[in-house]
Amino acid sequence: MSIVVSDVMGRTAIAVRQDAGFAEIVAVMRRFAVGAVTVVDADRRPVGVVSQDDLLLKESDPVRHSISIFESAGRRREHHKATAVLAKDLMTSPAITVTPGMPARDAARLMHDRRIQQLPVIDPVTGRLAGVLHRADLLRVFDRPEAELRAEAETVARDLTATGSEVSIGVENGVVTLDGEVERHSQVVQLVQAIRRLEGVIDVTSRLGHGDDDLIVVPPLL
Repeated sequence: MSIVVSDVMGRTAIAVRQDAGFAEIVAVMRRFAVGAVTVVDADRRPVGVVSQDDLLLKESDPVRHSISIFESAGRRREHHKATAVLAKDLMTSPAITVTPGMPARDAARLMHDRRIQQLPVIDPVTGRLAGVLHRADLLRVFDRPEAELRAEAETVARDLTATGSEVSIGVENGVVTLDGEVERHSQVVQLVQAIRRLEGVIDVTSRLGHGDDDLIVVPPLL
C-alpha cells in the first residue's frame, strides 16, 4: 500500500489574505499555535507562505533603511521584509505546494530538501488550498500496524524470490527481520532494498542464507 499525502495531511489550513497586516498575521499564528501561515489570493489559491522567521526579521535585521550595493540578493530581500507590514511583502513566494495524491515519501523528501516545516496542499483541479501537511504528519507513516507491514513484506518476498525459497519475516517497532534461505545472493540484496522502500519501514535486518553467489565478480585471465 502506498501512503499518499491525503492519508496524513491536516484538513484545516491556516491562511491569510495578501493584504493581511503584520499584527494580524502574528495574532493568527498565536491563536492557532502554528509557525507559518499560507498566503492566498482572492480565489484561495496559495501564492506564498509567511513563517515566524520572516516575521522575526523585523527585530533581527540591523539595517532597515539602507542597502549596500555589495549585498547579495538574499540579504536585500531580508531588508525588504524587515520593513514590510503586509503579507504580500512578508511572504516567501512562490508557495511550494503538494497535491493530495503525491506519495508521502516524495513530500517528505521535498520538505527535507527545501528545509521547510509545512506544505500547503492544493486541489489538483482548482489549485485552491485544500489542507496542510506538517512534518509531524509524515511521522504517522511510521505508525502502521505491524501485521500490515508484515503482509506487504511477505508479498514482496514472494514476488522477488524463486519457488522453493523459504523466507520468514518478523516486524518489531518498524524494523523488519528476514530469516531463511533463498536461491541466489542477488535475491537477498533485491529483497532488502525493496522492503526498505516500503512506507513505515524504519530498517531491515537480514539473516538470510543463499545458494549461488551470483554477485562474485571473477577477474579476467591475463
